[in-house]
Amino acid sequence: MIWRSYRQLELTFLLIYAVAFYVFVIHRSVHFSNYYRGELSGLYHGWIHDHLNDLSDAQWRNFRRNLPILSVVLAFFTIIANILRYWADLKGRGMSFVWILTSLSYLAYLHGACVVYILSIASLNFCLAKFFAKSKYYLGILWLLNLSILILNRVFDGYSFSLFGQQLAFLDNYRGIFRWHICFNLVILRIISYGCDYHWSYKNPQFDQEKHSRRCNICSTGQACYFSLQERSIQSNKYSYSMYLCYLMYTPLYIAGPIVSFNAFSAQMDMSQKNYSLGQITWYGIKWILALFLMEAMTHHLYYNAFAVSGSWRHLSPLDILIIGYGVVNFMWLKFFLIWRYFRFWSLMAGIETPENMPRCLNNCYDLETFWKSWHSSYNKWIVRYMYIPLGGSHRKLLNVWVIFTFVALWHDLEWKLLSWAWLTCLFFVPEIVIKSYISSVHVQSVLGVCIKRELKAIGGAVTISCLMVANLAGFVIGPSGISWLVSRLLHSDGLPLLAGTFTTFYVGTKLMFHIRDAKQNHQLKEQ
Repeated sequence: MIWRSYRQLELTFLLIYAVAFYVFVIHRSVHFSNYYRGELSGLYHGWIHDHLNDLSDAQWRNFRRNLPILSVVLAFFTIIANILRYWADLKGRGMSFVWILTSLSYLAYLHGACVVYILSIASLNFCLAKFFAKSKYYLGILWLLNLSILILNRVFDGYSFSLFGQQLAFLDNYRGIFRWHICFNLVILRIISYGCDYHWSYKNPQFDQEKHSRRCNICSTGQACYFSLQERSIQSNKYSYSMYLCYLMYTPLYIAGPIVSFNAFSAQMDMSQKNYSLGQITWYGIKWILALFLMEAMTHHLYYNAFAVSGSWRHLSPLDILIIGYGVVNFMWLKFFLIWRYFRFWSLMAGIETPENMPRCLNNCYDLETFWKSWHSSYNKWIVRYMYIPLGGSHRKLLNVWVIFTFVALWHDLEWKLLSWAWLTCLFFVPEIVIKSYISSVHVQSVLGVCIKRELKAIGGAVTISCLMVANLAGFVIGPSGISWLVSRLLHSDGLPLLAGTFTTFYVGTKLMFHIRDAKQNHQLKEQ
Protein backbone atom coordinates (compact mmCIF):
# COMPACT_ATOMS: atom_id res chain seq x y z
CA MET A 1 0.00 0.00 0.00
CA ILE A 2 2.83 2.38 0.93
CA TRP A 3 4.65 1.42 -2.28
CA ARG A 4 1.56 2.18 -4.38
CA SER A 5 1.05 5.58 -2.68
CA TYR A 6 4.71 6.41 -3.23
CA ARG A 7 4.40 5.49 -6.93
CA GLN A 8 1.33 7.70 -7.37
CA LEU A 9 3.05 10.62 -5.64
CA GLU A 10 6.17 10.07 -7.74
CA LEU A 11 4.11 10.02 -10.97
CA THR A 12 2.44 13.32 -10.03
CA PHE A 13 5.83 14.96 -9.48
CA LEU A 14 7.22 13.53 -12.71
CA LEU A 15 4.29 14.84 -14.75
CA ILE A 16 4.58 18.33 -13.23
CA TYR A 17 8.32 18.34 -13.95
CA ALA A 18 7.79 17.14 -17.54
CA VAL A 19 5.19 19.84 -18.27
CA ALA A 20 7.43 22.52 -16.75
CA PHE A 21 10.40 21.24 -18.78
CA TYR A 22 8.58 21.37 -22.12
CA VAL A 23 7.06 24.79 -21.38
CA PHE A 24 10.56 26.10 -20.63
CA VAL A 25 12.19 24.46 -23.67
CA ILE A 26 9.50 25.63 -26.11
CA HIS A 27 9.47 29.18 -24.70
CA ARG A 28 13.25 29.50 -24.89
CA SER A 29 13.36 27.88 -28.34
CA VAL A 30 10.80 30.33 -29.72
CA HIS A 31 12.77 33.21 -28.20
CA PHE A 32 16.16 32.40 -29.76
CA SER A 33 14.55 31.25 -33.02
CA ASN A 34 12.90 34.66 -33.44
CA TYR A 35 15.97 36.57 -32.25
CA TYR A 36 18.45 34.93 -34.66
CA ARG A 37 16.19 34.18 -37.63
CA GLY A 38 17.81 36.95 -39.69
CA GLU A 39 21.14 35.08 -39.46
CA LEU A 40 19.78 31.62 -40.29
CA SER A 41 19.90 30.00 -43.72
CA GLY A 42 17.23 27.67 -45.04
CA LEU A 43 14.21 29.68 -43.86
CA TYR A 44 11.41 30.24 -46.39
CA HIS A 45 8.12 32.13 -46.35
CA GLY A 46 5.58 30.05 -44.46
CA TRP A 47 1.81 29.90 -44.33
CA ILE A 48 1.19 30.05 -40.54
CA HIS A 49 0.66 33.68 -39.47
CA ASP A 50 3.46 34.90 -41.76
CA HIS A 51 6.09 32.90 -39.86
CA LEU A 52 9.17 31.73 -41.72
CA ASN A 53 9.34 27.98 -42.31
CA ASP A 54 12.52 26.02 -41.53
CA LEU A 55 13.19 24.03 -44.71
CA SER A 56 16.95 23.86 -44.20
CA ASP A 57 16.90 20.06 -44.31
CA ALA A 58 17.16 19.15 -48.01
CA GLN A 59 15.52 15.75 -47.58
CA TRP A 60 12.45 17.19 -45.86
CA ARG A 61 12.29 20.17 -48.25
CA ASN A 62 12.30 17.95 -51.34
CA PHE A 63 9.76 15.52 -49.88
CA ARG A 64 7.40 18.32 -48.82
CA ARG A 65 7.61 20.14 -52.15
CA ASN A 66 7.07 17.00 -54.22
CA LEU A 67 4.31 15.61 -51.98
CA PRO A 68 1.38 16.63 -54.25
CA ILE A 69 2.78 15.16 -57.50
CA LEU A 70 4.16 12.14 -55.65
CA SER A 71 0.72 11.42 -54.18
CA VAL A 72 -0.92 11.63 -57.61
CA VAL A 73 1.65 9.29 -59.17
CA LEU A 74 1.55 6.70 -56.41
CA ALA A 75 -2.24 6.82 -56.22
CA PHE A 76 -2.50 6.22 -59.97
CA PHE A 77 -0.04 3.31 -59.88
CA THR A 78 -1.73 1.76 -56.84
CA ILE A 79 -5.23 2.00 -58.33
CA ILE A 80 -4.08 0.39 -61.61
CA ALA A 81 -2.26 -2.41 -59.74
CA ASN A 82 -5.26 -3.16 -57.49
CA ILE A 83 -7.68 -3.21 -60.44
CA LEU A 84 -5.47 -5.73 -62.23
CA ARG A 85 -4.94 -7.76 -59.05
CA TYR A 86 -8.63 -8.12 -58.18
CA TRP A 87 -10.46 -7.84 -61.50
CA ALA A 88 -7.95 -9.70 -63.68
CA ASP A 89 -7.05 -12.04 -60.77
CA LEU A 90 -3.31 -11.48 -61.27
CA LYS A 91 -0.94 -13.02 -58.73
CA GLY A 92 2.77 -13.57 -58.27
CA ARG A 93 4.41 -13.52 -61.70
CA GLY A 94 1.60 -11.54 -63.32
CA MET A 95 1.66 -8.84 -60.64
CA SER A 96 5.45 -8.67 -60.81
CA PHE A 97 5.25 -7.69 -64.49
CA VAL A 98 2.67 -5.01 -63.68
CA TRP A 99 4.89 -3.46 -61.03
CA ILE A 100 8.03 -3.76 -63.22
CA LEU A 101 6.37 -1.71 -65.96
CA THR A 102 5.06 0.95 -63.59
CA SER A 103 8.33 1.03 -61.64
CA LEU A 104 10.46 1.41 -64.77
CA SER A 105 8.41 4.42 -65.88
CA TYR A 106 8.77 5.89 -62.40
CA LEU A 107 12.54 5.27 -62.31
CA ALA A 108 12.96 6.69 -65.81
CA TYR A 109 11.42 9.94 -64.56
CA LEU A 110 13.56 9.97 -61.41
CA HIS A 111 16.91 8.88 -62.87
CA GLY A 112 16.67 9.21 -66.65
CA ALA A 113 19.40 7.31 -68.48
CA CYS A 114 20.95 6.24 -65.14
CA VAL A 115 18.37 3.46 -64.95
CA VAL A 116 20.89 1.46 -66.98
CA TYR A 117 23.26 1.49 -63.97
CA ILE A 118 20.54 0.10 -61.70
CA LEU A 119 19.57 -2.66 -64.14
CA SER A 120 23.22 -3.57 -64.83
CA ILE A 121 24.18 -3.95 -61.16
CA ALA A 122 20.93 -5.78 -60.42
CA SER A 123 21.48 -8.20 -63.32
CA LEU A 124 25.08 -8.83 -62.28
CA ASN A 125 23.92 -9.80 -58.78
CA PHE A 126 21.12 -11.98 -60.16
CA CYS A 127 23.57 -13.93 -62.34
CA LEU A 128 25.92 -14.27 -59.36
CA ALA A 129 23.08 -15.74 -57.28
CA LYS A 130 21.94 -18.17 -59.98
CA PHE A 131 25.45 -19.54 -60.57
CA PHE A 132 26.92 -19.52 -57.05
CA ALA A 133 24.04 -19.48 -54.52
CA LYS A 134 24.74 -23.11 -53.51
CA SER A 135 28.41 -22.36 -52.79
CA LYS A 136 29.55 -21.86 -49.20
CA TYR A 137 31.57 -18.85 -50.40
CA TYR A 138 28.59 -17.14 -51.99
CA LEU A 139 27.60 -14.91 -49.05
CA GLY A 140 31.17 -13.62 -48.73
CA ILE A 141 31.28 -12.79 -52.44
CA LEU A 142 27.83 -11.18 -52.26
CA TRP A 143 28.82 -8.89 -49.40
CA LEU A 144 32.24 -7.99 -50.82
CA LEU A 145 30.79 -7.15 -54.24
CA ASN A 146 27.98 -4.96 -52.93
CA LEU A 147 30.07 -3.17 -50.32
CA SER A 148 32.49 -2.31 -53.12
CA ILE A 149 29.62 -1.07 -55.29
CA LEU A 150 28.26 0.99 -52.39
CA ILE A 151 31.61 2.75 -51.87
CA LEU A 152 32.38 3.20 -55.59
CA ASN A 153 28.94 4.73 -56.18
CA ARG A 154 29.81 7.44 -53.68
CA VAL A 155 33.42 7.93 -54.76
CA PHE A 156 32.45 8.39 -58.43
CA ASP A 157 29.23 10.25 -57.54
CA GLY A 158 27.01 7.94 -59.58
CA TYR A 159 29.45 7.57 -62.53
CA SER A 160 29.52 10.04 -65.38
CA PHE A 161 28.65 8.41 -68.71
CA SER A 162 31.73 10.07 -70.18
CA LEU A 163 33.83 7.69 -68.04
CA PHE A 164 32.80 4.93 -70.43
CA GLY A 165 33.61 6.88 -73.60
CA GLN A 166 32.95 10.31 -75.07
CA GLN A 167 30.34 8.84 -77.39
CA LEU A 168 28.15 8.31 -74.29
CA ALA A 169 28.81 11.73 -72.78
CA PHE A 170 25.54 13.15 -74.15
CA LEU A 171 23.64 10.87 -71.75
CA ASP A 172 24.90 12.99 -68.84
CA ASN A 173 22.30 15.55 -69.93
CA TYR A 174 19.56 13.01 -69.16
CA ARG A 175 20.26 11.93 -65.60
CA GLY A 176 16.75 12.65 -64.28
CA ILE A 177 15.74 14.77 -61.30
CA PHE A 178 17.11 12.55 -58.50
CA ARG A 179 20.58 11.08 -58.05
CA TRP A 180 20.23 7.35 -58.59
CA HIS A 181 23.06 6.28 -56.26
CA ILE A 182 21.34 7.91 -53.26
CA CYS A 183 18.28 5.65 -53.71
CA PHE A 184 20.54 2.72 -54.56
CA ASN A 185 21.62 2.37 -50.93
CA LEU A 186 18.21 0.79 -50.26
CA VAL A 187 18.45 -1.31 -53.43
CA ILE A 188 21.75 -2.71 -52.10
CA LEU A 189 19.92 -3.93 -48.99
CA ARG A 190 17.28 -5.60 -51.17
CA ILE A 191 19.94 -7.24 -53.34
CA ILE A 192 21.61 -8.69 -50.24
CA SER A 193 18.22 -9.81 -48.91
CA TYR A 194 17.44 -11.64 -52.14
CA GLY A 195 20.88 -13.26 -52.26
CA CYS A 196 20.79 -14.44 -48.64
CA ASP A 197 17.19 -15.71 -48.81
CA TYR A 198 18.00 -17.57 -52.03
CA HIS A 199 21.17 -19.08 -50.55
CA TRP A 200 19.37 -20.16 -47.36
CA SER A 201 16.55 -21.73 -49.39
CA TYR A 202 18.94 -24.59 -50.21
CA LYS A 203 19.36 -25.38 -46.51
CA ASN A 204 16.92 -27.13 -44.20
CA PRO A 205 14.48 -24.52 -42.86
CA GLN A 206 14.88 -23.74 -39.14
CA PHE A 207 11.53 -22.00 -38.73
CA ASP A 208 8.88 -23.87 -36.70
CA GLN A 209 5.55 -22.46 -37.91
CA GLU A 210 3.47 -24.45 -35.41
CA LYS A 211 5.52 -23.31 -32.42
CA HIS A 212 5.46 -19.71 -33.67
CA SER A 213 1.66 -19.78 -34.15
CA ARG A 214 1.14 -20.73 -30.50
CA ARG A 215 2.94 -17.54 -29.43
CA CYS A 216 1.80 -15.12 -32.14
CA ASN A 217 -1.55 -13.34 -31.77
CA ILE A 218 -1.83 -12.90 -35.55
CA CYS A 219 -0.76 -16.36 -36.73
CA SER A 220 -2.92 -18.06 -34.07
CA THR A 221 -5.99 -16.66 -35.88
CA GLY A 222 -5.03 -18.34 -39.15
CA GLN A 223 -3.45 -15.26 -40.73
CA ALA A 224 0.27 -14.72 -41.33
CA CYS A 225 2.33 -12.08 -39.51
CA TYR A 226 5.25 -10.36 -41.21
CA PHE A 227 7.81 -12.41 -39.26
CA SER A 228 6.35 -15.74 -40.40
CA LEU A 229 6.23 -14.52 -44.02
CA GLN A 230 9.90 -13.62 -43.75
CA GLU A 231 11.10 -16.79 -42.05
CA ARG A 232 9.21 -19.57 -43.78
CA SER A 233 10.52 -20.96 -47.05
CA ILE A 234 8.95 -20.15 -50.41
CA GLN A 235 8.83 -22.06 -53.68
CA SER A 236 12.00 -22.02 -55.77
CA ASN A 237 10.20 -20.50 -58.77
CA LYS A 238 9.60 -17.34 -56.71
CA TYR A 239 13.30 -16.48 -57.06
CA SER A 240 12.75 -15.56 -60.72
CA TYR A 241 14.25 -12.54 -62.49
CA SER A 242 10.86 -10.83 -62.82
CA MET A 243 10.09 -11.18 -59.09
CA TYR A 244 13.64 -10.04 -58.29
CA LEU A 245 13.36 -6.86 -60.39
CA CYS A 246 9.88 -6.17 -59.05
CA TYR A 247 11.24 -6.44 -55.50
CA LEU A 248 14.18 -4.10 -56.16
CA MET A 249 12.13 -1.40 -57.90
CA TYR A 250 8.73 -1.71 -56.20
CA THR A 251 7.40 1.86 -56.55
CA PRO A 252 5.84 2.57 -53.10
CA LEU A 253 9.01 1.52 -51.24
CA TYR A 254 11.71 2.45 -53.76
CA ILE A 255 12.71 5.92 -52.53
CA ALA A 256 12.77 5.47 -48.75
CA GLY A 257 11.46 2.05 -47.72
CA PRO A 258 10.53 0.65 -45.19
CA ILE A 259 12.71 -2.34 -45.93
CA VAL A 260 10.96 -5.64 -46.51
CA SER A 261 12.72 -8.98 -46.93
CA PHE A 262 12.48 -10.79 -50.26
CA ASN A 263 10.66 -13.78 -48.79
CA ALA A 264 7.97 -11.59 -47.19
CA PHE A 265 7.59 -9.48 -50.34
CA SER A 266 7.25 -12.35 -52.79
CA ALA A 267 4.75 -14.16 -50.54
CA GLN A 268 2.49 -11.09 -50.54
CA MET A 269 2.68 -10.75 -54.31
CA ASP A 270 0.74 -14.03 -54.42
CA MET A 271 -1.64 -13.18 -51.60
CA SER A 272 -2.01 -9.52 -50.57
CA GLN A 273 -1.78 -8.63 -46.88
CA LYS A 274 -4.87 -9.27 -44.71
CA ASN A 275 -3.66 -7.93 -41.36
CA TYR A 276 -4.87 -4.37 -42.05
CA SER A 277 -8.45 -3.66 -43.09
CA LEU A 278 -9.36 -0.72 -45.32
CA GLY A 279 -10.70 1.12 -42.26
CA GLN A 280 -7.44 0.60 -40.37
CA ILE A 281 -5.40 1.80 -43.34
CA THR A 282 -7.63 4.88 -43.65
CA TRP A 283 -7.17 5.73 -39.96
CA TYR A 284 -3.43 5.19 -40.44
CA GLY A 285 -3.52 7.84 -43.18
CA ILE A 286 -5.53 10.28 -41.04
CA LYS A 287 -3.00 10.01 -38.20
CA TRP A 288 -0.26 10.72 -40.74
CA ILE A 289 -2.02 13.96 -41.75
CA LEU A 290 -2.22 15.03 -38.09
CA ALA A 291 1.51 14.35 -37.69
CA LEU A 292 2.17 16.46 -40.81
CA PHE A 293 0.38 19.44 -39.20
CA LEU A 294 2.52 18.92 -36.08
CA MET A 295 5.66 19.09 -38.22
CA GLU A 296 4.41 22.25 -39.93
CA ALA A 297 3.78 23.90 -36.56
CA MET A 298 7.25 22.89 -35.37
CA THR A 299 9.18 24.12 -38.42
CA HIS A 300 7.26 27.42 -38.50
CA HIS A 301 8.13 28.32 -34.90
CA LEU A 302 11.26 26.35 -33.88
CA TYR A 303 14.27 26.63 -36.19
CA TYR A 304 16.40 23.87 -34.69
CA ASN A 305 17.75 22.42 -37.93
CA ALA A 306 18.52 25.85 -39.38
CA PHE A 307 20.75 26.55 -36.36
CA ALA A 308 22.53 23.23 -36.89
CA VAL A 309 23.23 23.62 -40.62
CA SER A 310 24.07 27.35 -40.58
CA GLY A 311 26.54 27.14 -37.70
CA SER A 312 24.71 29.87 -35.78
CA TRP A 313 24.70 27.67 -32.68
CA ARG A 314 28.19 29.03 -32.00
CA HIS A 315 26.63 32.30 -30.80
CA LEU A 316 24.47 30.57 -28.21
CA SER A 317 24.96 29.48 -24.61
CA PRO A 318 25.66 25.81 -23.75
CA LEU A 319 22.05 25.53 -22.50
CA ASP A 320 20.67 26.67 -25.85
CA ILE A 321 23.03 24.33 -27.73
CA LEU A 322 21.73 21.40 -25.69
CA ILE A 323 18.16 22.48 -26.45
CA ILE A 324 19.00 22.67 -30.17
CA GLY A 325 20.59 19.22 -30.05
CA TYR A 326 17.45 17.83 -28.42
CA GLY A 327 15.28 19.69 -30.93
CA VAL A 328 17.23 18.46 -33.95
CA VAL A 329 16.88 14.84 -32.84
CA ASN A 330 13.12 15.33 -32.40
CA PHE A 331 12.89 17.05 -35.80
CA MET A 332 14.76 14.15 -37.42
CA TRP A 333 12.50 11.62 -35.73
CA LEU A 334 9.35 13.38 -36.92
CA LYS A 335 10.78 13.85 -40.43
CA PHE A 336 11.56 10.17 -40.86
CA PHE A 337 8.30 9.22 -39.15
CA LEU A 338 6.37 11.15 -41.82
CA ILE A 339 8.44 9.97 -44.79
CA TRP A 340 8.48 6.32 -43.84
CA ARG A 341 4.82 6.16 -42.81
CA TYR A 342 3.80 7.88 -46.04
CA PHE A 343 5.40 5.18 -48.18
CA ARG A 344 4.28 2.38 -45.85
CA PHE A 345 0.72 3.69 -46.21
CA TRP A 346 0.92 3.40 -50.01
CA SER A 347 2.47 -0.04 -49.77
CA LEU A 348 -0.38 -1.21 -47.54
CA MET A 349 -2.87 0.20 -50.06
CA ALA A 350 -1.10 -1.83 -52.75
CA GLY A 351 -1.33 -5.03 -50.65
CA ILE A 352 2.22 -5.30 -49.26
CA GLU A 353 2.74 -5.10 -45.49
CA THR A 354 6.11 -3.90 -44.25
CA PRO A 355 7.53 -3.40 -40.74
CA GLU A 356 6.74 -0.08 -39.06
CA ASN A 357 9.90 2.03 -39.07
CA MET A 358 9.07 4.20 -36.04
CA PRO A 359 7.01 1.97 -33.71
CA ARG A 360 7.97 3.92 -30.57
CA CYS A 361 8.33 7.64 -29.88
CA LEU A 362 11.89 8.92 -29.60
CA ASN A 363 11.13 10.33 -26.14
CA ASN A 364 10.07 6.92 -24.83
CA CYS A 365 13.44 5.16 -25.13
CA TYR A 366 15.87 5.06 -22.23
CA ASP A 367 18.42 2.50 -23.46
CA LEU A 368 20.38 2.17 -26.69
CA GLU A 369 19.00 -1.24 -27.58
CA THR A 370 15.37 -0.04 -27.40
CA PHE A 371 16.27 3.16 -29.24
CA TRP A 372 17.79 1.31 -32.20
CA LYS A 373 14.97 -1.20 -32.33
CA SER A 374 12.55 1.73 -32.59
CA TRP A 375 14.47 4.00 -34.98
CA HIS A 376 14.36 2.74 -38.58
CA SER A 377 13.01 -0.52 -37.22
CA SER A 378 12.80 -2.26 -40.59
CA TYR A 379 16.52 -1.55 -41.09
CA ASN A 380 17.18 -2.94 -37.62
CA LYS A 381 15.27 -6.11 -38.53
CA TRP A 382 17.28 -6.35 -41.77
CA ILE A 383 20.55 -6.01 -39.82
CA VAL A 384 19.50 -8.66 -37.30
CA ARG A 385 18.55 -11.14 -40.04
CA TYR A 386 21.38 -10.56 -42.50
CA MET A 387 24.27 -9.36 -40.30
CA TYR A 388 23.82 -9.84 -36.55
CA ILE A 389 22.73 -13.50 -36.57
CA PRO A 390 25.20 -14.62 -39.29
CA LEU A 391 28.02 -12.87 -37.38
CA GLY A 392 27.28 -14.94 -34.28
CA GLY A 393 24.36 -13.15 -32.63
CA SER A 394 24.42 -12.64 -28.87
CA HIS A 395 27.50 -14.87 -28.49
CA ARG A 396 29.63 -12.12 -30.12
CA LYS A 397 27.49 -9.10 -29.26
CA LEU A 398 30.35 -6.92 -27.99
CA LEU A 399 32.22 -7.38 -31.28
CA ASN A 400 29.19 -7.32 -33.57
CA VAL A 401 28.13 -3.80 -32.61
CA TRP A 402 31.39 -2.36 -33.99
CA VAL A 403 31.04 -4.14 -37.33
CA ILE A 404 27.34 -3.31 -37.64
CA PHE A 405 27.53 0.38 -36.74
CA THR A 406 30.55 0.91 -39.00
CA PHE A 407 28.50 -0.59 -41.84
CA VAL A 408 25.53 1.61 -40.92
CA ALA A 409 27.72 4.74 -41.08
CA LEU A 410 29.28 3.78 -44.43
CA TRP A 411 25.86 2.83 -45.79
CA HIS A 412 24.54 6.31 -45.03
CA ASP A 413 27.50 8.22 -46.49
CA LEU A 414 31.30 8.46 -46.63
CA GLU A 415 31.76 11.11 -43.93
CA TRP A 416 34.04 11.17 -40.91
CA LYS A 417 31.35 12.70 -38.72
CA LEU A 418 29.11 9.69 -39.38
CA LEU A 419 31.93 7.32 -38.50
CA SER A 420 32.53 9.30 -35.30
CA TRP A 421 28.80 9.03 -34.54
CA ALA A 422 28.91 5.26 -35.16
CA TRP A 423 31.99 4.63 -33.03
CA LEU A 424 30.75 6.87 -30.21
CA THR A 425 27.51 4.89 -30.22
CA CYS A 426 29.47 1.64 -30.00
CA LEU A 427 31.61 3.06 -27.21
CA PHE A 428 28.44 3.79 -25.23
CA PHE A 429 26.76 0.55 -26.26
CA VAL A 430 29.41 -1.80 -24.83
CA PRO A 431 29.08 -0.79 -21.14
CA GLU A 432 25.29 -0.83 -21.46
CA ILE A 433 25.39 -4.43 -22.68
CA VAL A 434 27.59 -5.46 -19.75
CA ILE A 435 25.54 -3.57 -17.13
CA LYS A 436 22.17 -4.78 -18.46
CA SER A 437 23.45 -8.35 -18.44
CA TYR A 438 24.50 -7.98 -14.79
CA ILE A 439 21.27 -6.27 -13.66
CA SER A 440 19.09 -8.91 -15.34
CA SER A 441 20.97 -11.61 -13.44
CA VAL A 442 20.21 -9.98 -10.08
CA HIS A 443 16.85 -11.06 -8.61
CA VAL A 444 15.40 -9.13 -5.70
CA GLN A 445 12.28 -9.90 -3.64
CA SER A 446 11.97 -7.14 -1.05
CA VAL A 447 10.30 -3.78 -1.73
CA LEU A 448 13.54 -2.00 -0.81
CA GLY A 449 15.50 -4.16 -3.25
CA VAL A 450 13.02 -3.50 -6.06
CA CYS A 451 13.19 0.23 -5.31
CA ILE A 452 17.01 0.28 -5.35
CA LYS A 453 17.12 -1.71 -8.59
CA ARG A 454 14.62 0.65 -10.17
CA GLU A 455 16.66 3.70 -9.13
CA LEU A 456 19.86 2.19 -10.54
CA LYS A 457 18.08 1.51 -13.84
CA ALA A 458 16.82 5.11 -13.90
CA ILE A 459 20.35 6.43 -13.36
CA GLY A 460 21.57 4.09 -16.10
CA GLY A 461 18.84 5.38 -18.39
CA ALA A 462 19.89 8.98 -17.74
CA VAL A 463 23.50 8.08 -18.58
CA THR A 464 22.37 6.38 -21.81
CA ILE A 465 20.26 9.37 -22.92
CA SER A 466 23.24 11.65 -22.19
CA CYS A 467 25.43 9.44 -24.37
CA LEU A 468 22.85 9.47 -27.16
CA MET A 469 22.76 13.27 -27.02
CA VAL A 470 26.56 13.46 -27.30
CA ALA A 471 26.65 11.01 -30.22
CA ASN A 472 23.89 12.82 -32.12
CA LEU A 473 25.37 16.27 -31.43
CA ALA A 474 28.68 14.99 -32.83
CA GLY A 475 27.10 13.32 -35.85
CA PHE A 476 24.37 15.72 -36.87
CA VAL A 477 24.66 19.14 -35.15
CA ILE A 478 28.04 20.51 -34.05
CA GLY A 479 30.50 17.80 -35.11
CA PRO A 480 33.33 16.21 -33.08
CA SER A 481 35.23 19.52 -32.73
CA GLY A 482 32.09 21.22 -31.44
CA ILE A 483 31.68 18.48 -28.82
CA SER A 484 35.17 19.24 -27.45
CA TRP A 485 34.27 22.92 -27.20
CA LEU A 486 30.91 22.18 -25.53
CA VAL A 487 32.43 19.78 -23.00
CA SER A 488 35.09 22.32 -22.04
CA ARG A 489 32.35 24.92 -21.45
CA LEU A 490 30.21 22.54 -19.39
CA LEU A 491 33.09 21.47 -17.17
CA HIS A 492 33.71 25.04 -16.01
CA SER A 493 32.17 26.12 -12.71
CA ASP A 494 29.32 27.99 -14.43
CA GLY A 495 28.55 24.98 -16.61
CA LEU A 496 28.37 22.34 -13.87
CA PRO A 497 24.85 23.35 -12.68
CA LEU A 498 23.61 23.02 -16.28
CA LEU A 499 25.24 19.59 -16.51
CA ALA A 500 23.54 18.52 -13.26
CA GLY A 501 20.18 19.91 -14.37
CA THR A 502 20.41 18.14 -17.74
CA PHE A 503 21.22 14.83 -16.09
CA THR A 504 18.36 15.31 -13.58
CA THR A 505 15.96 15.94 -16.47
CA PHE A 506 17.05 12.75 -18.20
CA TYR A 507 16.64 10.88 -14.91
CA VAL A 508 13.10 12.23 -14.49
CA GLY A 509 12.31 11.34 -18.10
CA THR A 510 13.53 7.78 -17.56
CA LYS A 511 11.36 7.37 -14.45
CA LEU A 512 8.36 8.64 -16.41
CA MET A 513 9.07 6.03 -19.11
CA PHE A 514 9.02 3.35 -16.39
CA HIS A 515 5.50 4.43 -15.45
CA ILE A 516 4.41 4.33 -19.09
CA ARG A 517 5.80 0.79 -19.45
CA ASP A 518 4.06 -0.32 -16.25
CA ALA A 519 0.73 1.14 -17.39
CA LYS A 520 0.97 -0.68 -20.72
CA GLN A 521 1.83 -3.98 -19.04
CA ASN A 522 -1.10 -3.65 -16.61
CA HIS A 523 -3.43 -2.86 -19.52
CA GLN A 524 -2.25 -5.95 -21.41
CA LEU A 525 -2.72 -8.15 -18.34
CA LYS A 526 -6.29 -6.88 -17.92
CA GLU A 527 -7.06 -7.65 -21.58
CA GLN A 528 -5.77 -11.22 -21.16
